[in-house]
Amino acid sequence: MSAATKQVTFGSGTRDVALKKASKWYPAEDDAAPKKVRKTIRATTLRPSLQPGAILIILAGRFRGKRVVYLKPLDKGVLLVTGPFKVNGVPLRRVNSRYVIATSTTVDLTGVDVEKFDDKYFAREKKAKKTKEEKLFKGDQVTKKETPEARKIDQKEVDACLLKNIKKVPQLSGYIASSFSLSKGDRPHLMKF
Repeated sequence: MSAATKQVTFGSGTRDVALKKASKWYPAEDDAAPKKVRKTIRATTLRPSLQPGAILIILAGRFRGKRVVYLKPLDKGVLLVTGPFKVNGVPLRRVNSRYVIATSTTVDLTGVDVEKFDDKYFAREKKAKKTKEEKLFKGDQVTKKETPEARKIDQKEVDACLLKNIKKVPQLSGYIASSFSLSKGDRPHLMKF
């Protein structure tokens, strides 16, 4: 596996010389080659216990410990859930399926229309970039972001349909309103949710 060479005569002798000379210049640092990803993109498969209408317990984030109603799966393993807002203050929001526990309690979802809710519905609006002068003089003033009226109307529509179905089952609204927590001596691995 030697490189291609040619014989060259120098004075009284001959020797082999490489046809392609090695470069005298080389970079000080090697170029970073992108890492080969061997993963294939697959559709997310949710746990069998995550069925629309199931009551879930949120484990992390602002609403940790709250019980919510699972409405439908969204892209990339994200779930659409709601409190209902009137019962426990949890609005329509996306939750990662890793951060919920599914309970055996379910709610009937007849009459609840969730077709218009997708990832685009929850997308944030892009802010206009501030100039250096604005940043310097105004600073990073935090203004409270108001919830759009369309979101409030959508929340009320979903809540109205859900509350009808929740009120049909005795003590269900109280169960959803109560928060989940563990106390000393509780064994979560032995609990049946």
